[in-house]
Amino acid sequence: MSSADSTEAPIYAGLVEEQGDVPAEVRRVAEEVLREADRALDFGTVRAAATAR
Repeated sequence: MSSADSTEAPIYAGLVEEQGDVPAEVRRVAEEVLREADRALDFGTVRAAATAR
């Protein structure tokens, strides 16, 4: 389990057991999307090609 100990948050622990650690999964997917967006919006190669002309 992640940040919540079952003795501190038994309802959360039960939900994690049933549904998985949704916040951790959302965080992982968001980081992946940010990396993909960074690659997609990398204009460095465009600038390099323009200066080479």
